[in-house]
Amino acid sequence: MPLSRRDFTARTVLAGAGVALTGTVGALATAPGALAAEEDVRRDGHGRPRDPGYGPLLPDPAGLLALPAGFRYRVLTHSGVTTLESGESTPSHHDGTAAFAGPRGVTLLVNNHELKGRRENWARPVPLTEGLVYDPAAAGGCTVVEVRHGGEVAEWVGIAGTSTNCAGGSTPWGTWLTCEENSDLAGKNGMTKDHGYVFEVDPHDRRANRDPQPVKAFGRYDHEAVVIDPRQGHAYLTEDASGPNGLLYRWTPPRGFHHGRGRLRTLAADAGVLQAAKCFDSSGRLVDDLSRATRTGTVYGVDWVDVPDRDARTVSVRRQFGAGGVTRGRKLEGMWWADGGAYFVSSYAREESPGAAHDGQVWFYDPKRRTVRLTVLIGVNADPAAEGGYDGPDNITVSPYGGLVIAEDGSGLQHLFGATASGRTYPLARNELNIGTAEEPEFSEFTGVCFSPDGRTLYANIQDPGIMLAVTGPWRRAR
Repeated sequence: MPLSRRDFTARTVLAGAGVALTGTVGALATAPGALAAEEDVRRDGHGRPRDPGYGPLLPDPAGLLALPAGFRYRVLTHSGVTTLESGESTPSHHDGTAAFAGPRGVTLLVNNHELKGRRENWARPVPLTEGLVYDPAAAGGCTVVEVRHGGEVAEWVGIAGTSTNCAGGSTPWGTWLTCEENSDLAGKNGMTKDHGYVFEVDPHDRRANRDPQPVKAFGRYDHEAVVIDPRQGHAYLTEDASGPNGLLYRWTPPRGFHHGRGRLRTLAADAGVLQAAKCFDSSGRLVDDLSRATRTGTVYGVDWVDVPDRDARTVSVRRQFGAGGVTRGRKLEGMWWADGGAYFVSSYAREESPGAAHDGQVWFYDPKRRTVRLTVLIGVNADPAAEGGYDGPDNITVSPYGGLVIAEDGSGLQHLFGATASGRTYPLARNELNIGTAEEPEFSEFTGVCFSPDGRTLYANIQDPGIMLAVTGPWRRAR
């Protein structure tokens, strides 16, 4: 049922009741239910706000990762250096990651490898492990990294033969959904099967991953990330695409369907209902692109419009909607389910961005109120190669210590940075391996940011060449 203007106005008052705040990356605010008033910000003896984070980043003697004092990191996997159980190299180009609690103190991490196109184009593709291959021509896939109680690390293939595995997302039942950010059909660019799907990977049961099958019910397009509403069972998915810009999707399961390990692969290709978001303002006017919002706290109502042809064999899904039909966003990226809804990123804050300017937004979708609220707005970084600013939000997670942790994918220095509930930002880490020079930039993005199940370890990746890191230290609630 479409959301009426009267209903939307009432819900806007509630969803927009938070505090509009400012931070080092532009105006910031957090989702409903997670706000702190300005007077709650801790202050020093002179009445000035204290540093919300952990202090400045200290140079790393090893030239890999700058961290605040008291923090340390450990390399878990490194493409070209570490090996899988099979003896083959860890694949390159780490991307989305999630952490799961295993037996006897084990932590299991599922790690996407964003490798596009044919295997022969890459030095270290995901190995074609027998029984775990979808398309033998494709280079991408996932690995599972097991960190044992004594610190020993093992790694093996979870799925192979997929393409451009990007952010993905975890499920409430303890599995990983890996998303293909590539929609080549069989016969294009050397592929032998159709791509543009979501696949489920079970880190707990290797046998469950044999004979990989795409979840065709989620649609075929350039998938970025996915989250599952643990109460309603809806899947929310982002699309990283342009020309035209991508869409935010919702999949509603068919009547009588119950989620669980391995259940998604049993769905028919047309099971459930796949829809795209259509946002409107308090006057009932369509918001054609999320870039129209220029202030944090902006709230839009959301209706959902059926996708005509989810398998999109002749016309891509995002092109099946004419002008005025849906709401688009430039480079819809990472997602995380928390606070009863879905945080999601639009990596640019404008419909079109000239040159290398790379701003961004973080939105919160509230399924009860059927609204989206702009929670983080990042302006253009005047000097991306200098310390002190951020740009290009991509992967995100919600911290057990409050606020968001955001992985930067901009045009200069690459950081992990936090955004507190009081609207302030602080640095957590800086990539010192690929800092490049003004003449020869070699910047590589952070990806896969997530916390361990016990909240003691922050995991993140440097995408190129492909390094998974575990960061520990004196964590505390962000101020």
